[in-house]
Order: sequence, then structure tokens, then C-alpha cells
Amino acid sequence: MPLAFDSLSHGTVAFGFFNIESDMLLLDRYFFFAGDFCDCVTALAGPAAGGEILRHAYVFDRSGDIGDLMGAIHGVRYTGFIGEVYRKFPFPAEPAGFKQKADGWKTRDIMLGIISHYAVRRDIEIAVTPAAADILIGDYRFSRAGFHELLKYVWRGGYPRWKNGVRPEYVRHMAEAACKSAGALFEGISFSTKAPEPRETERAANGFSDPVAGGKR
Repeated sequence: MPLAFDSLSHGTVAFGFFNIESDMLLLDRYFFFAGDFCDCVTALAGPAAGGEILRHAYVFDRSGDIGDLMGAIHGVRYTGFIGEVYRKFPFPAEPAGFKQKADGWKTRDIMLGIISHYAVRRDIEIAVTPAAADILIGDYRFSRAGFHELLKYVWRGGYPRWKNGVRPEYVRHMAEAACKSAGALFEGISFSTKAPEPRETERAANGFSDPVAGGKR
């Protein structure tokens, strides 16, 4: 389940996993794979970091093509890209099955086959501003602290968190690189298994109460 996060450029935006069978993430109208995102973060944490290109990303020009996440979860409305994903990978019948799977990368080819009918593939630049005060992910600007919250969401496995507490290797590498980085962008970051606060889950539900997946526009 994506949660609501504060950006400097677009106000409150949605970010996160949206189906437990896939490691694809959404950032408002951007969709990309967690493995690619974590690889970019790992590179940014290196000694020669300045910017990275997030490849294999998709951008929705029409918000209606994204679909209705809550309708798809409840099995009552299958529209757009997310609707087609949930027809292929329905929400688990038992609440205990609602856990993000570490092997979601295995469905990558299926997800690419679906999203190519709805969105445009684009490379997204990830750029760090001077003094690393904030970071740009395409058109979306986040403060350093806001960016840290995105990384900690991925570390947790979002909401509902990783199945059996098992994280993909790329997530572990990302967290290790971020914690060891001498770069100002990662100053003060730490990772834990603390569950999201109740306010976060409430904001997530409110953010997806209408058919458009994403934050404010």
C-alpha cells in the first residue's frame, strides 16, 4: 500500500508498492522498479555521486490510465493499469497473506507487458542539489529528511512490510551503502523495523479514497 509523503514541489504525494506480487513502486504518476531505484540510491551513496538516471521508468500522462487502487483491492472496480494488474494478481483472500514479497522481481516481465499499454517509458533523472539540501526525482523535489522517509519505507517493505521480514538483497545493499556514506545527502539516516505510525496508515487510506492513484495535483 502506498503511503502519503511530503514533497517540496507537489505537496503531498503517494509513494510505495501497490501489489504484493511485484516490486514496482509508484511515485504519484511515475512508476519504476524498486531494484532500479535502490541501485540508483546505492550509487548516490558512493564517493563520486552527483546524479543518477532511473531507467525502465514509466510516466502516466493521463491520471485516469493509472486506475483505482482501492477499487481493485476490494475487487469491485478494475480500471486502468492497476486494475489490470489486480486481475492478474488479486488481493489475497486472507489478511495474513497481505505481505510484500521479496521475490516480486520475478513478475517484472509481466508488469512491463501490462504497463506498456498505459504509460510512456522515460528515463528519470535523480539529481542532488548543491550542499545536498534536497533531491530531485524527475519533477518531484524532496527535502533530505523527506527523501530519507522514502528510503525507510522501502526498507520496511512499505505497508504491510516484507513477508517474514525477508528483504531483497538490493534493499539490504541500499541501506548499507546509505548508512556508510560520507555524503551529506545521507547524513543522519538510520533504518529500523519500526511499523508505520497510525497517522501514516490513515493518510494512505485517505490518499487513495478516489479513483486516481496519486497525491494532490
